[in-house]
Amino acid sequence: MSSWQIVRVVAGFFILLSLLLGVPGSPLFINQWWLAFTAFVGINLLQSGFSKWCLMESILRKFGVRAGC
Repeated sequence: MSSWQIVRVVAGFFILLSLLLGVPGSPLFINQWWLAFTAFVGINLLQSGFSKWCLMESILRKFGVRAGC
């Protein structure tokens, strides 16, 4: 997998996990403040779409993960 694919997989996982932990109807509900994490991930995805820069992608590249096209 390339770095941009890993970023999107991790972001999707974090969004689903934070929804499971933050939505009151979820069987794994802990606290509604987990929804703030969902917003954080969404804001970072939005920012990276406009700026074409993502911190996690930069970190992955330093670990040797190949850049995507």
